[in-house]
Amino acid sequence: SVIPFFQDKQKTGTLPITDERMTRFSITLQEGVDFVLQCLKNMWGGELFVPKIPSYRIIDVARAVNPNCQLEYVGIRPGEKLHEEMITETDALNTIEFKNYYVVLPSALPRWDTEEFRQKSDDSGHGQYVSDGFRYSSGTNPEFLSVDELSELISSQTCK
Repeated sequence: SVIPFFQDKQKTGTLPITDERMTRFSITLQEGVDFVLQCLKNMWGGELFVPKIPSYRIIDVARAVNPNCQLEYVGIRPGEKLHEEMITETDALNTIEFKNYYVVLPSALPRWDTEEFRQKSDDSGHGQYVSDGFRYSSGTNPEFLSVDELSELISSQTCK
């Protein structure tokens, strides 16, 4: 995680930033565990569950860790991405959106009725197929954590 890295580096007074445009998805350990348990309850077999979670900007994490540090732009390392992408445009062809998550249907024909799955697999109502061209990326996510929200999240997670 970048947070312990920044917490350690703040002692130098400078935080290295790969790229000011860089974003990531945010999920706590407890949120991840709760999501897995929810998926086990709702799964029919072979599908992939993707949580709807907020994004954050790396530069905002640096400001949340220590707003007084200088930021040093160090550039993207080989193989590193600007944004995480949990559902690609190709995967979207077989993706159903529910209130709190997406489901990517199995690439092989499932042994169950996908229409029945779409109508019954979520307590919040029927799922809907996502639109053509949809992708779920940390850079285009509609929900971003603010610097204040990141500060609170960091405080609550490091005290445990």
